[in-house]
Amino acid sequence: MRIMTLPCDGIGPEIMTATLEVMQAANRRFDLGMIFEEAESGFASLERHGITLRDEVLDRARDCDGIILGTQSHMDYPALAQGGRNVSASFRVGLDLYANVRPARSRDVVPNKAPGMDLVIMREATEGFYPDRNMHRGVGEMMPDPDMALSVRKITRHASMRICREAFKLAMQRRRKVAAIHKANSFLMTDGLFLECFRTVAREFPEVETEELIVDAFAALLVRKPEAYDVVVATNFYGDILSDLASELSGSLGLAGSINANAETGLCCAQAQHGSAPDIAGRNVANPTSLILSASMMLSWLGERRGETRLMQAGDVIHRAVDAVIDDPARRTRDLGGTVNTDEFGRYVSEAVATV
Repeated sequence: MRIMTLPCDGIGPEIMTATLEVMQAANRRFDLGMIFEEAESGFASLERHGITLRDEVLDRARDCDGIILGTQSHMDYPALAQGGRNVSASFRVGLDLYANVRPARSRDVVPNKAPGMDLVIMREATEGFYPDRNMHRGVGEMMPDPDMALSVRKITRHASMRICREAFKLAMQRRRKVAAIHKANSFLMTDGLFLECFRTVAREFPEVETEELIVDAFAALLVRKPEAYDVVVATNFYGDILSDLASELSGSLGLAGSINANAETGLCCAQAQHGSAPDIAGRNVANPTSLILSASMMLSWLGERRGETRLMQAGDVIHRAVDAVIDDPARRTRDLGGTVNTDEFGRYVSEAVATV
């Protein structure tokens, strides 16, 4: 079982090392036969190859069983013409990883602003407002003159139908509730098409309770009654913002796992929800929980689709091991009020994997 790892930028190499220690512990316990192969990306690739992500890396990733992607400093990359390729977007679009699955769960032992929150945001990741992924050639932004900037949004029936269908499938495994987030009162055609697709898919799942919420109203409701929501499905831009909000309300972006997946091809990429935090890079103080949980989600996702019990068990054990470590104040990282370093946290979780 081949897993590609891309440490990328900032704290990426540090949290990747901690994550791989945990994955190796699960590998030993469940005899998964995982082999990890590292590929260059981000600034390391730019320095060596003149581009932050080479096409040959994407080609290799297609033949892997899973991908673990570290954090990227995309805002600091040079222009695309100078090799500054958006690594995350390139994986999502290049490998058609359309489902960005982002859970947000509050823990009683961690201070949070959303008691009882336990939801998953299903975010479409290959189109929408993002100009680097909505045109066949070029990008969806342009400047007709120095004082005018225009941007094109793309919403398709194909992408909307499949993300909605994945949201309903997930809801069937949870509390059977799906909320569709939109702004169809303003974006009559684009969000209107998304809602049309949502309603079409809903008819395939009569057991699931549905709700349609305008994005600004949902942001307020997420703060007011977060416990009311189960699965939330949204187009790219809304899902990006709302998932960050939900994770921060639940305790911290540093506690939120995330995968990018394609149910049809079986490809899955684990990726932390947070950024590269260059201000603390190299200091061994970053919290690796998000990437560890993302890798756990990847194993569970692969296990469910392949019907492989050991993979599902491994994903569950890693998740419980993380919770067991966070439950102990003496083993928390600095962002959670503790004193534990990145590598120490990884070691604690890997030890817990053998016993929980």
